[in-house]
Amino acid sequence: MSDATARLDYLSETVRLLYPGPGSPRAYTLLPHAAVPRRLAPRRWWHLWSEVTVPGGGSITAHLSEVFGRPVEAVLHVRPALRANRKPILEVRSGARPLAFVKVGDSPRARELITSEAAALRRLAGLGLKTVTPPAVLHHGDWRGLTVLALSPLPVRRRRTPRPLLLAAIKEIAGTGGSSPAWHGDFAPWNVCPAPDGRLLVWDWERYEVGVPYGFDAVHHFFQRALRRMRPPVAARACVARAARELAPLGLSAAAAKQTALRYLIALADRHAADGHAPLGPPDSWLNPVVDHEELLT
Repeated sequence: MSDATARLDYLSETVRLLYPGPGSPRAYTLLPHAAVPRRLAPRRWWHLWSEVTVPGGGSITAHLSEVFGRPVEAVLHVRPALRANRKPILEVRSGARPLAFVKVGDSPRARELITSEAAALRRLAGLGLKTVTPPAVLHHGDWRGLTVLALSPLPVRRRRTPRPLLLAAIKEIAGTGGSSPAWHGDFAPWNVCPAPDGRLLVWDWERYEVGVPYGFDAVHHFFQRALRRMRPPVAARACVARAARELAPLGLSAAAAKQTALRYLIALADRHAADGHAPLGPPDSWLNPVVDHEELLT
């Protein structure tokens, strides 16, 4: 099954869930086009592609209009279908102004992650962060048995994040746990962006956790970048080999850095196992060789 076909199949399920009707139908358009579906947006006169009809009444859009006390429109992101934490994501606008990003928990795991993110963001909101800017919780509630989390939009402008800013953010996030380090949990390049005010915008706090080894976010950031150009077994070996260099600015010794990298890889494998998902393949293909090699050296 092609990526486009998988996305369209999942989109059909999502539309039935979020736009159950009844009500007057509304015209939408798949953008940029049906062969590369990424967004389902309210139709405009300049849209070239064929329209998709969606029921208008009793919908998530109508619910969000009630939540925000004004008429809103929603653009539905057409998500990849094969992800453990997949969930409907909507970009909500009022007129021409972005109003919120909305996550909808449509499975037990998605509801759990969304509830965790809401709790994390409320915790962070009271800490007076100086380097990191997370989104604010605008609404957290239920609709038709689904969990709905609306977050403030961040002024994202895609550009490379300076390393000093990344390190400052990692230190600040770890400090939110007080005497017990915390980590963001998915401090990947696509979840961070420098802000115009010099701070770091950071979103997707679903995996935030307190009580992990200091430096997990730095290792995760390196590993996710490595996976873009290496196979998982090679990226895992590189993760351990580069640990001392990556974690030295955080004050970790070479030995501590290597142990942190190994513990991170094991924690990531455990996460995938708990999710019932193996995006990197079975652990014996990418994790075990690295761990076994290090055990032979000790």
